[in-house]
Amino acid sequence: MSVAQSARRVGVAVVGLGGAVATTAAAGIEVIRAGANRLDGLPLGDVSVPGMVDYRDIVFGGWDLDGSDLSSAARHHRVLSDAQVADTQDALSAIRPWPAVGSGAFCRGVDGANKHEAPGHRAAVDAIAADLRRFRDTSGADSVVMINLASTERTPGDDPALHSLDAFERALDRDDPSIGPAMLYAYAAIESGVPYGNFTPSVAADAPALKELAKKRNVPVAGKDGKTGQTMMKTVIAPALRSRALHVDGWFSTNILGNRDGEALRDPDSLASKLDTKGSVLDSILGYRVEDHVVDIRYYRPRGDDKEAWDNIDVSGFLGHRMQIKVNFLCKDSVLAAPLAIEIARVLDLAQQRGEGGVQEQLSLFFKAPMVANGHAPEHAFHAQERILMDWLGAPG
Repeated sequence: MSVAQSARRVGVAVVGLGGAVATTAAAGIEVIRAGANRLDGLPLGDVSVPGMVDYRDIVFGGWDLDGSDLSSAARHHRVLSDAQVADTQDALSAIRPWPAVGSGAFCRGVDGANKHEAPGHRAAVDAIAADLRRFRDTSGADSVVMINLASTERTPGDDPALHSLDAFERALDRDDPSIGPAMLYAYAAIESGVPYGNFTPSVAADAPALKELAKKRNVPVAGKDGKTGQTMMKTVIAPALRSRALHVDGWFSTNILGNRDGEALRDPDSLASKLDTKGSVLDSILGYRVEDHVVDIRYYRPRGDDKEAWDNIDVSGFLGHRMQIKVNFLCKDSVLAAPLAIEIARVLDLAQQRGEGGVQEQLSLFFKAPMVANGHAPEHAFHAQERILMDWLGAPG
């Protein structure tokens, strides 16, 4: 007589737990746990892979500079319907973010009362690691994954401290200002044996020193910058244009959004980090430089989380005749992002179960600037990325 095994439970520790994406993800899991049978918007919802955690067995915790419980945060972000807020109120109101490590130098204009005032880098790392241990113990999770959903940080300079693990360790000891919060969280996760996914454009586990650490510790890492709306559409459309030999003469992209992410991007340094990841996709897919590739992001408060992404594409075809393509994607930013964050956590956890540490290139499908293990150019074309992930999962084509 066989004994039924209990389901594995996975804790997702989120940096930026009180943001619109994280609260939407947590609410979504609660709706599924309550008995919802529809898994719309979850890319792997219809994929059955042995060992991959069920959505109902995911629990959330994490850090945020705003200490409001998640139900209050969800009401503030106004992504969920009134009925969804009411249905998830009891569960989400029981989740409060832990004090977060923040830095005005790396993310100007983003602060809050729920801040961990660590006396230095090592103390901050120790505090984050202690939170991870406590989360594992109190949540009953069999394993923990960390996902960065925090506001975008400025990109640090090409500092030698980030180039090797030895240099990074010495930089931690002297509280080097080139090390920002995203790197501290990534370091703490990897040192704790916790898989790490970076959904932001901030430099974190992609720093050479931390890639080295992840490989050395055999801890799965992936990132960076979640590919949700406009860039996702680019990675679908651009391969088709290349296949039809339609030359892209110019591609103008503009975004307006009014959520917390948009507000953080009002800082020019944070905006530069975001534009860098959004702008790196097109040339790689097409095989040539699009000289007139313009990407513009504007904070427009009335829109809230309802982002508008508008593209004008100028192309040349047979006999040099010119044509245009217009794409206007009116989307809910967090409704697109939350399912991806959930799937990234599930795949990172599965990679750890399989004993596969270091950079997880099969997760490239979900990122604007995918990390690669051995220095080769990342794959950006959507269909190719999807095939890589499905092959790794062992899912039927």
